[in-house]
Amino acid sequence: MGKNILVLTGSPRQLGNSALLADAFIQGAKFAGHTVKVFETAFHPVLPCHACDKCWSAKGPCVFKDNFDKLAPMLEEADMLVFCTPLYWFTMSAQLKAAIDKLYAYMKDIAPRKLKIKECVLLAAAEGTEKDGDYDGLKATYHNIANYLGWKDRGMVLAGGVGAPGEIIKTGKLKEALEFGKTM
Repeated sequence: MGKNILVLTGSPRQLGNSALLADAFIQGAKFAGHTVKVFETAFHPVLPCHACDKCWSAKGPCVFKDNFDKLAPMLEEADMLVFCTPLYWFTMSAQLKAAIDKLYAYMKDIAPRKLKIKECVLLAAAEGTEKDGDYDGLKATYHNIANYLGWKDRGMVLAGGVGAPGEIIKTGKLKEALEFGKTM
């Protein structure tokens, strides 16, 4: 039986390098028999968490009504969460981070529903390279999220040296993401 995989993308470029990376991974995961849903945080913005501790006091996980209302059911159905982002200032995009911050509602003791996510993946693209340490902040954040939530880190595909839109096509990273998706 296939998994329910949710891919959270963080790029404001629909045909940008990280979006293409996500598409390749998704193609591989679907080939392997998994159900994949995508939530594009740049096109369905989620407000930042206000740390108001009013989670679940109104209808839904957050009292502030935004696109998290659309994302929440997708999160609740997912077995695996894939973070896909361009590298901005040595970490994930603000759009993706805002969506991740709202997971707080599910961590609270009073949460009427818990997430069943058990595994996670990181996909990222940037002009910078791993060799230069540009991904260190993103990798640390990703590992901290996985460890804190008790999720198994299934791995990552990091595409460095790809700044211009579509530049990733000239690398082997799309094939790597496709094959990686097949292993899920």
